[in-house]
Amino acid sequence: MMTFSGPDRSALPLAVLGAGTMGRGIALVALRAGFPTTLVDVDASVLRDAAEAIQRRLGRDPGAAPAAALELSTDLAGGVAGVAAVIEAVPEVTDIKAEVYRRLADAAPPDALLASNTSTMSISGLAGFAAEPARVVGMHFFNPVHRMDLVEVVIGERTSARTRADALDLAGALGKNPIVVRDTPGFVTSRLGLLLGNEAMRLVEEQVASATDVDKAMRLGYRHPMGPLELADLVGLDARLNNVRSMYRQSGLDQYRPPGILERLVAAGRLGRKSGSGFYRYAPDGTVLGPAEDLP
Repeated sequence: MMTFSGPDRSALPLAVLGAGTMGRGIALVALRAGFPTTLVDVDASVLRDAAEAIQRRLGRDPGAAPAAALELSTDLAGGVAGVAAVIEAVPEVTDIKAEVYRRLADAAPPDALLASNTSTMSISGLAGFAAEPARVVGMHFFNPVHRMDLVEVVIGERTSARTRADALDLAGALGKNPIVVRDTPGFVTSRLGLLLGNEAMRLVEEQVASATDVDKAMRLGYRHPMGPLELADLVGLDARLNNVRSMYRQSGLDQYRPPGILERLVAAGRLGRKSGSGFYRYAPDGTVLGPAEDLP
């Protein structure tokens, strides 16, 4: 069993695969926790943007302990060589994830933890692409990673007891509070959260209420820190569409069918905060400028 929670983490390097919103957030908390971290992505420009965002965030915490070293790599094999754990945060597309797990068989050390940040895809299914399914576990983080305490540790059909223990230990070492979830479509949080998001989008689509008022209802009426449409814009509407498509495909339940307004926004390139427009309009620094008035 790995001991991620020990005081000296300098000899326990981590690799995070995917430098999007979630990948860079996971890398940030790993660095803060003292783990040398390699961030891997096929796109060098995305890696540079991620590194700059991470350094900006670290710079806002002048009183914090010095962060561990960050490395960047466009080469998966080189990026995972010698690591104690791999946390995969690549897009929620089966073919992409399958290729990652096939390649990890030869690239990652034989005792490294292999964790997926997937929010909807089956851990047992992903493990089927790996040479050693017992090493594969879900570690579902939440956005923004540096603020959200929860990690869902998802146990697949062939996840070993050692892998389960290692994942819980790593989650704690990263400053997170884990829950253990059996592998089932949507786990706990996505099963509930995607349902709420879909219904919020349908309320706007049916002109029951504006996006602003739907979000206000959930913030004030249910004490949610962020409305479901604000959250969808933050996550990225393309990522949300991938998630609900996956959930609908796995569950077959009509309530998870992607709303038409979501399909149309993504088709128009309106992906939320990262593109400057979704259910709301955004300044280049991410500041909300107001509701979008021309929803498709």
